[in-house]
Amino acid sequence: MIHRLNQPDYDRWASQIKRTGGCRQPIHLHGKVEHYDQATGQLLHRYSTTTEPNGVLRVPCKTRRASRCPACAEVYRADTYQLVRAGLVGGKGVPDTVSAHPCLFVTLTAPSFGAVHVRREKNGKVLPCHARRDAQTCPHGQVMSCTDRHGTGDPRLGEPLCPECYDYDGSVLFNAISPELWRRFTLALRRRFAKLNGLTVKALREHVSIAFAKVAEYQRRGVVHFHAVIRLDGPDGPNSPPPTWATADALAQAAQHAATVVTAEIKPQHRTFQWGTQLDVRRITMDGDLTEQAVAAYIAKYATKAAECVGTLDRRIQPLDNLDALPIRDHARRLIAACMRLGEHPGLADLRLTHWAHMLGFRGHFSTKSRRYSTTLGALRAAREEHMRTEQVTTGRLPLFDEDTVLVIAHWTYAGQGFSAGDQLLAAALTGTPLTDPVRPEAAHE
Repeated sequence: MIHRLNQPDYDRWASQIKRTGGCRQPIHLHGKVEHYDQATGQLLHRYSTTTEPNGVLRVPCKTRRASRCPACAEVYRADTYQLVRAGLVGGKGVPDTVSAHPCLFVTLTAPSFGAVHVRREKNGKVLPCHARRDAQTCPHGQVMSCTDRHGTGDPRLGEPLCPECYDYDGSVLFNAISPELWRRFTLALRRRFAKLNGLTVKALREHVSIAFAKVAEYQRRGVVHFHAVIRLDGPDGPNSPPPTWATADALAQAAQHAATVVTAEIKPQHRTFQWGTQLDVRRITMDGDLTEQAVAAYIAKYATKAAECVGTLDRRIQPLDNLDALPIRDHARRLIAACMRLGEHPGLADLRLTHWAHMLGFRGHFSTKSRRYSTTLGALRAAREEHMRTEQVTTGRLPLFDEDTVLVIAHWTYAGQGFSAGDQLLAAALTGTPLTDPVRPEAAHE
């Protein structure tokens, strides 16, 4: 740390660190960028890392995982918030009239794979976990009852009452098949909505389009459930209003029906999966209890989280890793072991369970949206890059030129990532970020 402070290029190093926005694990790049006039071949501008501290440029890692880099995850969360909110009230290229379109907030849960410790509340009072007067004893000698009133930070939350009875194979297989269940749900939703209005699916497209944005959330027991915004539009998407007969009530009926009828089968295991019985369908209103800000904030929050709330790792696990030596909960260890074991089955190769063992079998995208829902994360990032480029031009760090007449040649190579121990201390002081900021496990639903 003292060596870094005494370097003549310390101010430039500090400037790089500040521009990463507090990234914990910045990417180090070697390379250069040159701007040439296409007509004359004249070199207009050149940037090279040879004069930078340590000969590298430090850029943000841009991870979405808050457990790895809270600063970059916050940017991802904010972008997701803007994306979801634009589809509810307009902006970012979406007309403001979209706020009048019928819109639902739907939560699809996973089925039960065995009794687990949960936190129950009623009217603000914490209830016993699993209080049973006539509780049965399982074949492994465990009484299937728990009278404790669990706190929000109780490490037993999500743990099975009897690990030997818990269906670990079913849990990881459901995670693996859940993206297909979601796809079939969207298809069944359109079919049912068309039928309720006396139309075929093809005819429905001429009057109504259904847009959505969804995010996956891990429950403490290690299975995913989906939160989705589902909106009714006219045939031209958000630019056209839906017909008067396309109501939120009809959309809610279609969603409830689709959630109960869709199934997905994993043939090698002879198992069929469907959504859990806990289905939540609520209408989003601009002035009610469930506002567009609340929905956008809720979805964006889970876009930066993954399976670490279950007590597993936020990195891939190799087949040769010693599972017993990993610093994880026993419940997560059993789920990972199930992924490893099932991943060796030749009939389950397409599920890539071994590759996604750290995600407990889930291999889908955490946040997805239909094409017409709103803007894209790419468009938001491009707007931010354009703003930064404009700032560089106005401050004289980059010459003003016409992009159509300028040839840009860039060459970059990866040179490392992260900080040394001393640099990490200085970076934390410069950006005001703590050295350690563990992700606090969210209270999950049963």
